[in-house]
Amino acid sequence: MAKAASTKIPDEIKKLSFEEALSDLETIVQKLEGGAVELEESIEIYTRGQQLKAHCESKLKDAQTRIEKIVVGSSGDVRAEPTELD
Repeated sequence: MAKAASTKIPDEIKKLSFEEALSDLETIVQKLEGGAVELEESIEIYTRGQQLKAHCESKLKDAQTRIEKIVVGSSGDVRAEPTELD
Protein backbone atom coordinates (compact mmCIF):
# COMPACT_ATOMS: atom_id res chain seq x y z
CA MET A 1 0.00 0.00 0.00
CA ALA A 2 1.41 3.40 -0.98
CA LYS A 3 2.13 5.95 1.71
CA ALA A 4 0.04 9.11 1.37
CA ALA A 5 2.13 12.19 0.67
CA SER A 6 1.53 15.24 2.81
CA THR A 7 -0.46 17.90 1.04
CA LYS A 8 1.63 21.01 0.41
CA ILE A 9 -0.61 23.95 -0.32
CA PRO A 10 0.72 26.17 -3.15
CA ASP A 11 0.90 29.92 -2.53
CA GLU A 12 -1.76 30.63 -5.17
CA ILE A 13 -4.23 28.49 -3.21
CA LYS A 14 -3.18 30.01 0.12
CA LYS A 15 -4.25 33.41 -1.27
CA LEU A 16 -7.82 32.21 -1.87
CA SER A 17 -10.61 32.99 0.54
CA PHE A 18 -12.50 30.07 2.03
CA GLU A 19 -15.42 30.74 -0.32
CA GLU A 20 -13.21 30.88 -3.42
CA ALA A 21 -11.42 27.65 -2.49
CA LEU A 22 -14.70 25.89 -1.74
CA SER A 23 -16.14 27.00 -5.09
CA ASP A 24 -13.07 25.70 -6.93
CA LEU A 25 -13.31 22.43 -5.02
CA GLU A 26 -17.00 22.05 -5.94
CA THR A 27 -16.12 22.58 -9.61
CA ILE A 28 -13.47 19.86 -9.42
CA VAL A 29 -15.90 17.42 -7.78
CA GLN A 30 -18.47 18.07 -10.51
CA LYS A 31 -15.87 17.44 -13.24
CA LEU A 32 -14.69 14.21 -11.63
CA GLU A 33 -18.22 12.98 -11.00
CA GLY A 34 -19.14 13.79 -14.61
CA GLY A 35 -16.53 11.33 -15.84
CA ALA A 36 -15.75 13.31 -18.97
CA VAL A 37 -12.19 14.14 -17.89
CA GLU A 38 -9.11 12.39 -19.27
CA LEU A 39 -7.04 10.34 -16.82
CA GLU A 40 -4.09 12.74 -16.65
CA GLU A 41 -6.34 15.74 -16.09
CA SER A 42 -8.27 13.75 -13.46
CA ILE A 43 -5.05 13.15 -11.55
CA GLU A 44 -4.07 16.82 -11.79
CA ILE A 45 -7.41 18.20 -10.67
CA TYR A 46 -7.72 15.55 -7.94
CA THR A 47 -4.37 16.72 -6.56
CA ARG A 48 -5.55 20.33 -6.69
CA GLY A 49 -8.75 19.23 -4.96
CA GLN A 50 -6.72 17.75 -2.11
CA GLN A 51 -4.83 21.03 -1.77
CA LEU A 52 -8.05 23.05 -1.79
CA LYS A 53 -9.58 20.73 0.83
CA ALA A 54 -6.54 21.12 3.08
CA HIS A 55 -6.71 24.91 2.66
CA CYS A 56 -10.43 24.99 3.53
CA GLU A 57 -9.84 22.81 6.59
CA SER A 58 -7.05 25.14 7.71
CA LYS A 59 -9.29 28.20 7.27
CA LEU A 60 -12.07 26.53 9.28
CA LYS A 61 -9.68 25.57 12.07
CA ASP A 62 -8.38 29.15 12.23
CA ALA A 63 -11.94 30.48 12.38
CA GLN A 64 -12.85 28.03 15.13
CA THR A 65 -10.00 29.21 17.33
CA ARG A 66 -11.15 32.82 16.96
CA ILE A 67 -14.80 32.25 17.81
CA GLU A 68 -15.71 33.49 21.23
CA LYS A 69 -18.93 33.45 23.15
CA ILE A 70 -20.19 36.38 25.19
CA VAL A 71 -20.82 35.49 28.78
CA VAL A 72 -22.73 37.58 31.32
CA GLY A 73 -21.53 36.85 34.84
CA SER A 74 -23.75 36.67 37.93
CA SER A 75 -22.71 40.21 38.87
CA GLY A 76 -23.70 41.49 35.42
CA ASP A 77 -20.15 41.77 34.07
CA VAL A 78 -19.76 40.92 30.39
CA ARG A 79 -16.77 39.05 29.03
CA ALA A 80 -15.77 36.88 26.08
CA GLU A 81 -14.59 33.27 26.41
CA PRO A 82 -13.31 30.84 23.80
CA THR A 83 -16.06 28.59 22.46
CA GLU A 84 -15.54 24.85 22.37
CA LEU A 85 -17.20 23.52 19.22
CA ASP A 86 -16.34 19.84 19.60
